[in-house]
Amino acid sequence: MPPVLFPVLRWLSPVRSGFQPQVDEAVRSVGTGAASAVRAVCAIALAAVACAAAAQGASAPFTVPSLQRQSALVRMVRQDCGSCHGMRLTGGLGPALTPQALEGKPLLSMASTIYGGRPGTPMPGWSAMLTLDEAHWVARQLATGFPEEPARTAP
Repeated sequence: MPPVLFPVLRWLSPVRSGFQPQVDEAVRSVGTGAASAVRAVCAIALAAVACAAAAQGASAPFTVPSLQRQSALVRMVRQDCGSCHGMRLTGGLGPALTPQALEGKPLLSMASTIYGGRPGTPMPGWSAMLTLDEAHWVARQLATGFPEEPARTAP
C-alpha cells in the first residue's frame, strides 16, 4: 500500500470500521496477492464517500425512521448505550455523548462508530440492532441533544 494512504486511512478509521466486513469479504474474494490493491481501492472509495458526505454536511440523504421506530431508538440508546455512557449520556465507562462532548465530530464518523463499533475498544457495533440510516439518525440526535424517553402513563 502506498505510504501516502496511511494518513488517509488513519483519518478514515472510524468510517472504515463500519465497512470492515465488506472490505474483508472483498479481500477474501480476490486472494491475498491482490489484498493491498483491494484495500487501497476501498480506502480511496471510502475517502470519496466521506468527502461527499462532509460536503453535504447535515443534509446527507439518510432516511428518517418512523416516529414509532424513533421512540424505540431513544429507548435503546438511553438504556443500552447508557449502560456504558451513563444513563444521562454524560459519561461513565464510555465517554460523554453530549452535544458539547461531540462538538466538531463528523456525523458520518459517529454513525459509523454506532453501526460498526470501534475495533480494539469495548465499543461494540450495533448493526444487528439498527440500520445505517438509523445509526445516522442517532448520531444526529446525539449531536443536537438526545431526546428523553417519553414519560410512561399508568395503566
